[in-house]
Amino acid sequence: MPLHARTLALAAATALAATGLSLPLAVTASAAPAAPAAVPLASDFDGDGYEDLFVGVPSGSVGGKAKAGYVSVVFGGPDGPGPHSVRRITQATVEVPGTPEAGDRFGGSVAAAHVDDDQYADLVIGAPGEDIDGKADAGSVTVLYGTGDGFAVANTAGRGEKAGDAYGNALVAADFTGDTDVDLAIGGKDKVVANFNPLAADTQPLMADRMGGRAPVMATGDFDTDGLPDLALAYYTKNQPYTQSHLRLYGWNKDEGSMANFWNNSNGAANALASGDFDGDGYDDLALGNCREIADENIDDPCGPEKLTKGGGVHIRFGGPNGSFGWEQQTFNQDTAGMPGVAETGDGFGDALAAADIDGDGHDDLIAGAPGEAVGSLAKAGGVTVLKGGEMGLLDPAGAANPGTRAYTQNSPGIPGVAETGDLFGAALAFGDHDGDGVPDLSAAAPGEDSASGGVWDLPGAAPEATAVTPKSLGQPASLDPEAYGAVLGH
Repeated sequence: MPLHARTLALAAATALAATGLSLPLAVTASAAPAAPAAVPLASDFDGDGYEDLFVGVPSGSVGGKAKAGYVSVVFGGPDGPGPHSVRRITQATVEVPGTPEAGDRFGGSVAAAHVDDDQYADLVIGAPGEDIDGKADAGSVTVLYGTGDGFAVANTAGRGEKAGDAYGNALVAADFTGDTDVDLAIGGKDKVVANFNPLAADTQPLMADRMGGRAPVMATGDFDTDGLPDLALAYYTKNQPYTQSHLRLYGWNKDEGSMANFWNNSNGAANALASGDFDGDGYDDLALGNCREIADENIDDPCGPEKLTKGGGVHIRFGGPNGSFGWEQQTFNQDTAGMPGVAETGDGFGDALAAADIDGDGHDDLIAGAPGEAVGSLAKAGGVTVLKGGEMGLLDPAGAANPGTRAYTQNSPGIPGVAETGDLFGAALAFGDHDGDGVPDLSAAAPGEDSASGGVWDLPGAAPEATAVTPKSLGQPASLDPEAYGAVLGH
């Protein structure tokens, strides 16, 4: 069966401003270790059997340095993330290379990986504003190694070569080469590079093209059915100096010893990607969030029927045998039958995506965030839709959403807080088993919460029984930054 490697690209974003050095907060509850996992958990940094929540806060202040940035690691436990302990990681943290400087944006992207092959997950952190040897905003990537105490030593896994390279504005981790060691794909300005040895800062070009100053959107999955994870890469630019948009797939070419482009879809842009086996046939599928046509060159609907892009459409390309990726497709928006809500311009349906089999039925489910969704008269309060996978994918034979598809806002029963203008609930999404019960838990961010101090809602099994993790609940200072805690979620 193909390897299902699912990681979400996390683009650079502004976030919560805060002050102070990296210090553990007091433990308010002791988490008893869960049953040992047969396979090391993806984001269990301290090896206690619970996956941990990790949030990049690239606009946070450190020691008075504006936008130096930090990463908040909220450790999981029997009651989920929040009541156990939290670490605030900065470049002032003893183990981390470098020093906090204004504009570093440390935490602009974050990913979890087992770089050193032990039971502890390791934290990979991008700092796209890092200056290196006098080269402004060259960018860097740091690997911080997990231990039983939380974290230990660190090393640099990527350094921008020239000013403005912005290495680390996006990250994904997977074993692309099949040698059992983790590799990294690192987004920069108008380029993506690969590191096939994250123990050192040894990178090589993977793709170079204009991206209009945006971070690339990346995810992984086995789309060519060779048993190795591939890289899905989406980007677009307008009038710089031409208009273009692309979705590209790259896989490891053993003969060439490098990543090779094997599939393309032009003129369709996506704000988010997620891979999963939505129809349960054993092949990885790819979801394109808020997919729409950018470059009009008479290409027939690169994101499906144009009417289904209103308010944000989600376009699915299905995997299949013998490299038949992408032939089967589905497209839907909030006007699709059986879908909660109504498609409205500016909803941003699909601006964030996450995939997991939340009910264990063998079909992955898709979570779509709509941070621009209005709740009554409250503009951009935001919402989250849980789409059930099934035999035909995310739609039934009649083209309607599968039974069980549902939506939440902060006015839904079981969701703490209330919907407010500008909350942006659903702006970022991720999965992790934070309470150790074997069921994936959904993290849904609202970076505009509480006058943009932000927060992350933990929904066990993506059910409406959420708890909120906010700067206030963690004892961290809030911010008036336009996007704050939760703008960057790790997976």
